[in-house]
Amino acid sequence: MNLQPEWITVGALADGFAGDNHILPARDDLAGRHLTLHFDNGWQIEHRFGAATLSWNNVGESAGEELAYRATSVRPGLYLVDFLKQDQGATHSVSLVLDLERQCFTAVLGQMPSRDETRTDLFSRALAGGELTSVKAQFLHGAIDRPCTADTPRHAPTEELIGLRNQYVYSASEAYEHVYLNADFYSWQCLKGVEQGLADTDRCHYYKVAEQLYLFVWREKIVPTLGLVLIDLAVGRSDGKIFGYQGADFESFANFPVGALARVLNRTSHC
Repeated sequence: MNLQPEWITVGALADGFAGDNHILPARDDLAGRHLTLHFDNGWQIEHRFGAATLSWNNVGESAGEELAYRATSVRPGLYLVDFLKQDQGATHSVSLVLDLERQCFTAVLGQMPSRDETRTDLFSRALAGGELTSVKAQFLHGAIDRPCTADTPRHAPTEELIGLRNQYVYSASEAYEHVYLNADFYSWQCLKGVEQGLADTDRCHYYKVAEQLYLFVWREKIVPTLGLVLIDLAVGRSDGKIFGYQGADFESFANFPVGALARVLNRTSHC
């Protein structure tokens, strides 16, 4: 008899992914650089990078506190920078896709739900016409070190992943399968690892960064989780992070890197 697979916290998931894995090494290429991000919405935020920490501030203001960050590079001139910041007592996930060659960027700002928000059941959310997930994500775009104009390149939403069924091997012990269903949803299942036997269909977002390179973000509804990866189909790998609560007490956060060997299993085309 098969036992019912158990849902686990993001902290427990981090423990499962901690072993011999396929994450990209952190890079210090940005150390010593000062980049000003000009957002489409009018924000202008300066980022000063050290080897392992950065500080940020609105243009014209003094630099803020030093924050630990992780930077990786899937292709020359393109970096994924990830860190957590505090804003009015709340912890926010910040992930920056910095496209230095084209001098543009995409920022993904994520936030976990409060304890009370997680207590609203899925049926009530559906009847209210809202999203089933209570995890929030905001997508912002802009230019690096120059004002935004109509000619500024932008990482645009894409449908190029839709129909793909991909396998992601994160380590010798962890493997998953993704099926990209449509513009709003994908299905996943754990083939091997700490979530083996679990599967679900969750809200997701796709952006094209370059040819065969995609930013993929998902927001889970059962255990509050924000996942974010760059998928490079040209070389068959992904790199990114997972963010959520460390445990069930809503007191602390887990924000850990993930990287996988990626393989396209097949593509479904609905004519």
